[in-house]
Amino acid sequence: MLPPARTPEQRKHDVLDRLGRDVDAWVATADPRTGAPYMVPLSFLWDGSSLLVATPSQSATGRNLRLSGTARVGVGGTRDVVMIDGAVEALEAAELQAGTADAFAAKTDFEPRSESQHYLYFRVRPSRIQAWREVNELPGRDVMRDGRWLVAE
Repeated sequence: MLPPARTPEQRKHDVLDRLGRDVDAWVATADPRTGAPYMVPLSFLWDGSSLLVATPSQSATGRNLRLSGTARVGVGGTRDVVMIDGAVEALEAAELQAGTADAFAAKTDFEPRSESQHYLYFRVRPSRIQAWREVNELPGRDVMRDGRWLVAE
């Protein structure tokens, strides 16, 4: 027997909790020329309005993020998923606000600035966020559309 579906308010609360607490996500991109999909696990920092990830600039993910400017990010397991579609901005470490790279390193236990390969940071600004646990939560799974939360603060 499935637990009752969460209210929209509870789903938003749970999404924000997960984004603040979790460290890793699946980041899916596509080669804009061929459409070939590519997905990798990356650590992230949630700043309250966007996700920040880092990957080598010349990796398939780095190239796809720069060229397409979009990503799909999955956080959580298949029975408690947060799915994020968003626009992507590539940033050098020096372009980040003061303290952001340090906060990323502290949360993820990974320091891209000390790697031998050139890393870029990528800010993912959500345009759509979905959240569901079971089939009874598929209706109403959108908690954000067009960059706006569907439930007020």
